[in-house]
Amino acid sequence: MHLNDLLSLFNCSMNQELSVNRHIVCEVLIEWHAEPSRSILCCQAQTMSLPTLYQHYVLPDINSGLDPKPDGFYLNGKKISIHSGALHYFRVPQAYWRDRLRKYRAAGLNAVETYVPWNLHEPLRDVFDFGDGDNDFSDFLDVVKFVKMAQEEDLFVIVRPGPYICAEWDFGGLPSWILNEKGVKVRTSESKYMKRVTCYFNKLLPLFGDLQFTKGGSIIAFQIENEYGSINEDGTVPDIEYLKQLKEIFEKNGLVEMFFTSDTPSIRRDAGTLPGVLQTANFKVDPEKELNLLKELQPNMPAMVMEYWTGAYDHWLEPRDSPEPFDGKLNLNSLNQRSIIYVDVLERILIFPSSVNFYMFHGGTSFGFMSGADVNKNYQADVTSYDYVAPLTESGDYTEKYYKTKEILAKYQSVTTKLPDLPTVSQKAAYPTLEVIGHLDFWDILDQLPADLKVMLPNVINMENLPIKNGNGQSYGYINYRKKVGLKTISTLKVSGYVQDAAMVLVDGELKSKPLETKEDINGFGYWMKKDTELTLNSDKAEEKTLDIIVENWGRVNFGVLADFDQRKGLWQGPVYLDGNELKDWEIYALEFDSKWAKSLINWKQGPSIRKKGPSVSRVILNLSVPQDTFIDLRGWLKGIVFVNGFNLGRYCHLGPLRTLYLPAPLLKNGQNEILVFEHFKPDVKVSFLDHPILGNLKP
Repeated sequence: MHLNDLLSLFNCSMNQELSVNRHIVCEVLIEWHAEPSRSILCCQAQTMSLPTLYQHYVLPDINSGLDPKPDGFYLNGKKISIHSGALHYFRVPQAYWRDRLRKYRAAGLNAVETYVPWNLHEPLRDVFDFGDGDNDFSDFLDVVKFVKMAQEEDLFVIVRPGPYICAEWDFGGLPSWILNEKGVKVRTSESKYMKRVTCYFNKLLPLFGDLQFTKGGSIIAFQIENEYGSINEDGTVPDIEYLKQLKEIFEKNGLVEMFFTSDTPSIRRDAGTLPGVLQTANFKVDPEKELNLLKELQPNMPAMVMEYWTGAYDHWLEPRDSPEPFDGKLNLNSLNQRSIIYVDVLERILIFPSSVNFYMFHGGTSFGFMSGADVNKNYQADVTSYDYVAPLTESGDYTEKYYKTKEILAKYQSVTTKLPDLPTVSQKAAYPTLEVIGHLDFWDILDQLPADLKVMLPNVINMENLPIKNGNGQSYGYINYRKKVGLKTISTLKVSGYVQDAAMVLVDGELKSKPLETKEDINGFGYWMKKDTELTLNSDKAEEKTLDIIVENWGRVNFGVLADFDQRKGLWQGPVYLDGNELKDWEIYALEFDSKWAKSLINWKQGPSIRKKGPSVSRVILNLSVPQDTFIDLRGWLKGIVFVNGFNLGRYCHLGPLRTLYLPAPLLKNGQNEILVFEHFKPDVKVSFLDHPILGNLKP
């Protein structure tokens, strides 16, 4: 038989359900090893003859799903070591989903894991969006398409639907409108909360029914809640009835694949778990300690690391967690110290042995206002980039960590299946610097705000309780409190309680509060650090003037004890006083700054703003023939947000560590692209671009 005949037989066999012909081909091809010049062809044919993941685990029939047994996991009765990676579809433009998924499979992963954010899928009470809505994130939200695409790319899927997801995502994925339901207690079995969860899950979970592995789909497991044991940090006893009710909702909606929970065993032990439901572990170091404890807690179950933290996220005003320079050339000997630790821990996980899910394998971006915050000792807002120092960068590029992971997984994957070639990385462009061609001052912005986002109220109030949007309140952005006041030549403004999160004070459109120039400024008036702060307002003469207090929601806390989930934003902890007198009867503006608002702005004033300081919007136009990925360089700006063709890229701050915003090519178009920059303090006169990010440049 000639080689061409063998290859013809092989090609024929690839279209057959059974692999008998391929085995025959491989046996016959052994003979070709006699001649070295032909051994390469033999190797290529053998590689091509490998089954896909689904061919191995699905054929000839599907009889069972993922089954945790004492000696390991079994899928459809066949042993499997789960090597999975987290990928949040809502952090990656849909046009890039396939690229990222294929890079996961090319690394040797056999599964992809994702959270599901409630606050995007139900942006308003009883209004759902699964990719078919008219919202800013609608194009990111076709979760069914994402799950099906994962199967097309030969990956299984692990779904973590919440309702709480953490994820360094605003409010841990919970919808802000739930905060205006009186008496609601999130993440408990309290009836009002469970009513809303049930309503949401009854819409979401049926979407996964036919996508489950035993139904011919890709989903092999579902998580119940998320790190629920963490609520015991202040002594709170986890509400097990809550977890039971979630499990019942899963089952009533037809979910039949394996259920699990996840926490850090050494800290939470079995808090936040359910009898008969697999416990998994979350950690970054000390794998033997965590996994031995996991086995002690459930001796007849296999070990699974649901979150092996590959890096970390960053907070504004703090140093970059772990910069990892990489010039595109593979040199495994040059791995930095943290990456060496990462590689060591990974091998120890696999040797244990344990299955593993990399959190994150590709972080993506917290576009818009969706980055969350921590509250350790003090409030810490998360940056826009979710690069996470993961094996794939924020823009989907390979790192040394990626190549080393691929190498290690190949050593420990007991089942060898066909892998795709490494996809090429996207081209990055440093577009020419653009001059600002137009601007709007703050009062111009207020004048163009829709009437239904302006209200008159006797007292200041949090944004979530504003009587707008059919009772849903305001979710994101800024809230402005305006009032005509009589100022003395020296007056004192006092805000009761804490500002949530940062305030700018204007008098007749002139900024009177201090711009955020150094990290120490957050200890002064207008920030979250101090209670009952005061600001001196000087005036040339005593007269009536317009007072504006603009409060920014810098991101809701996404992790903590139950008390930390009171995440109302704005001024609401007490009255505002001027010279000792309580101010009443406010005009309140909901500045959500969504896509519809950005696209509706008109009457641009020519050139950049000539005002020395204060909020404004600047406009530039980028003309393109071939859109490519790029990074907007914001080192000449101080603080604000950026829109591209109406889409909110996210927040920026000159104090770092992040100094650029990732702009993926799918958000651009051929022809004119409008870029708007809402700057808090002092606008630049230009917008610049780079072909690489600046993730870790922190100012003192």
